[in-house]
Amino acid sequence: MIVIENVAIATVDEAGTEYPNGHVVIGDDGRIAAVGNGKYPDKADKVDGAGCLLTPGLINTHHHLYQWATRGLALDETLFGWLTTLYPIWGRLDAEIVGAAAGAGLGWLALSGCTTSMDHHYVFPRDGGDVLEAEIRAAQRIGLRFHPTRGSMDLSRKDGGLPPDHLVEETDEALAATEAAVDRWHDPSPDAMLQIAVAPCSPFSVTTRLMEEAAVLARRKGVRLHTHLAETDDEEEFCLKQFGCTPVEYADRVGWLGDDVWLAHGVHLDDAAIARLGATGTGVAHCPSSNARLGTGAARVRELLDHRVPVGLGVDGAASQEVSHLGAELRQALYTARQRGGPKAMNAREALRLGTIGGARLLGRQDHLGSIEVGKLADLVLWRLDGLGHEGIDDRVAALVFGPPARVELALVGGRPVVERGELVNADEETLTSEARRAHRRLLKTA
Repeated sequence: MIVIENVAIATVDEAGTEYPNGHVVIGDDGRIAAVGNGKYPDKADKVDGAGCLLTPGLINTHHHLYQWATRGLALDETLFGWLTTLYPIWGRLDAEIVGAAAGAGLGWLALSGCTTSMDHHYVFPRDGGDVLEAEIRAAQRIGLRFHPTRGSMDLSRKDGGLPPDHLVEETDEALAATEAAVDRWHDPSPDAMLQIAVAPCSPFSVTTRLMEEAAVLARRKGVRLHTHLAETDDEEEFCLKQFGCTPVEYADRVGWLGDDVWLAHGVHLDDAAIARLGATGTGVAHCPSSNARLGTGAARVRELLDHRVPVGLGVDGAASQEVSHLGAELRQALYTARQRGGPKAMNAREALRLGTIGGARLLGRQDHLGSIEVGKLADLVLWRLDGLGHEGIDDRVAALVFGPPARVELALVGGRPVVERGELVNADEETLTSEARRAHRRLLKTA
């Protein structure tokens, strides 16, 4: 049994319970056994949380880990220009490069307070080896809870899509590989470290048949659905031209709305689209830094929340958001909401909810992750807030969100440490850096 005490606690439970000086007890089953005020009276292995804030671990709901190998490119392009620049390079990916990129990306996420991450991987070069397994092994190496998705593209440039012809799969091939990935890797248990979702890439890179049959496949297998939607004006124009409807209307048409679906970005949504997402329980992964970097716009998060749309946070791919720091994304989400709607549009605790229980809802893990409550998994982060950068901000949650990115003193996944005193426990940061450097240089050298 482990006890963290003498610590400020933001539980992010339904009532928003907080303890200015409390304790959390972690049982040997990796779950939270107690949470409350003051010190824990019994003897146990104790962690002194003085000067820190304890929160649920952050949950990253949209990413492309392979892109760590192509950071810093196409810096001044729109989304479509950025994609067409990078597609030829990504076509040379292999399992070694993806593994190195995923290791770096997941290690960095852990250091930023992330304890659970999804990944949307949709590039499968024919001679690249098992790239999905490579990123899964990287997550196991770092120790994070992982929700990779088996993505796909089957609509190439010659058929009216955006990807080059050599980067797409045949529809039946993509569906078969997706089902095989679910069968091999998905763990449906409540304390699962690894779960798979089904994730055709986007309306401009995937056929209608693949979208429809992927939805049927996912529901037959009991797994979740994910795709990009409504990220740019270009995408809306594409959908209007190709399908005669908006992106959300298209998603509805092909069976892609429901409480088992979460959509990346959701920037360009009108009132009717937001209402439809709310009515169907369809979630949105909000990626404010990536949307700002690519200039795609600012999602209407206040309106989404007001319509009871589940919303979580994502850092998005490291090539469209080079910082990839999930802790910093809390502040970016708050700033983006206020840019649209003024200072009442979002507060610090709402931002923290997006990064914790909001993300858990998108991944279907809200009963076991996302808040500090008895019986939930002990995925926790202890943030150090007693240094120069945070001194004088007495509200600890405000200090975390409004202040500079805080150092992670301790990050636990199922009660097991993955970060201690700002350093990775299960991997060496210098090794991850050198592996990522080699992958980047090798990929660009062959491009």
